[in-house]
Amino acid sequence: MTREPGPDADAGNVADPDPAEHDITRRLRAQNAELSQLAGGLAHEIRNPLSTLSLNLDLLEEDFQGAESPRDRRIKQRVGRLKREVQRLYDVLENFLRFARVQELKSAPADLNALVEELCDFYEPQASTLGIVVRTYFSPDLPRPVIDADLFKQAVLNLMLNAEHAMAEGGELIMTTRRDGRWIVLDVIDTGTGMPEDVQTRIFDPFYSTRPGGSGLGLPTTRKIVEAHGGTIEVDSVPGKGSRFSLRLPVPPPSDADR
Repeated sequence: MTREPGPDADAGNVADPDPAEHDITRRLRAQNAELSQLAGGLAHEIRNPLSTLSLNLDLLEEDFQGAESPRDRRIKQRVGRLKREVQRLYDVLENFLRFARVQELKSAPADLNALVEELCDFYEPQASTLGIVVRTYFSPDLPRPVIDADLFKQAVLNLMLNAEHAMAEGGELIMTTRRDGRWIVLDVIDTGTGMPEDVQTRIFDPFYSTRPGGSGLGLPTTRKIVEAHGGTIEVDSVPGKGSRFSLRLPVPPPSDADR
């Protein structure tokens, strides 16, 4: 992984919080909490029969473990396919719960450069096997955003995996941090296939995916996490050249950043 210092941080002024924005945020979080509770109840109702189905398929598979006749071998293959489908449904359910439960944040000032570097170190072995070179360009003296570090890592990792899927033939994954006025910006850039305009307008829609077998919840979850932090996410993509996802987090007031 290549690490290089970024440009000097912008001085930028921190705008005073807007009371109306805080009120809207509070109401949205209350609505999200209610939806999360409903989603948890629904997931419980779905998970129980899935567990029963999975257990019975395991028992059925054991009955055909020593299958010899063509008929028994076919049954065993079908049981295997059913087990894989049940696992896929489990995965969809877990992805949905992660999407629905983004609400209450355990926030604290964080070193964004260190957080991104830790993720890149974790991901680099996988990247190297896929022919992907990871490069980082960190802005020095970057303000410390107030974030839920675990949730934000999930958001960034989703973008890194999205970039991986766009670079089946290898390429470069570039992570940069910078300050832009009242915003702290993280850019996640890939040199992959890029996206046409019609795809860019839909990639944050829940359950929309251009990848076979994709849940369509990774990028919507990332957006939900970023927006829960009072931030925004934008995408700029050129087919055949690659994509840039820009995550913007508000620069905190000095009292918050110094905690």
